Amino acid sequence: MRIELGHDEEPEIGLIALIDCIFFLLMFFMVATSFKQQDGQKKQKDIPILLPASQASLVKAEAAPTEPLVLMIDAQGGVYLDKQKLSLQTLHDRLRDEAAKNPTRPIRLDGDRRTPYQHIVHVLDLCQFEGLTQVSLRTQP
Repeated sequence: MRIELGHDEEPEIGLIALIDCIFFLLMFFMVATSFKQQDGQKKQKDIPILLPASQASLVKAEAAPTEPLVLMIDAQGGVYLDKQKLSLQTLHDRLRDEAAKNPTRPIRLDGDRRTPYQHIVHVLDLCQFEGLTQVSLRTQP
């Protein structure tokens, strides 16, 4: 005995479930990207790294014909020359004077290992802007 349940329906793709999955993925990616912080708001690095020591710094370099101008950069980005903190405008003026006296004078940057790289790049940009191209970075042996 055969029971008739009605006519057979054609199988079809459940669009409602597919649309729900798409909206779920869309919401997931929207929420995941909202946790990204802006560069200015970040206080710590994403990946904490310590810069390696350079083996080449163990080798004594030949004495330079002129003493390098030593600029020290602390962890907060303050720039020091002869143990005196300089403002950015004073640093710019000092580099302009040094470039006028001797454009080939070497510059040595002593940066704290916790200094954000942007502060070092800013000082490098000022040196390059004034034409001081012999810049070196000091590392620990």
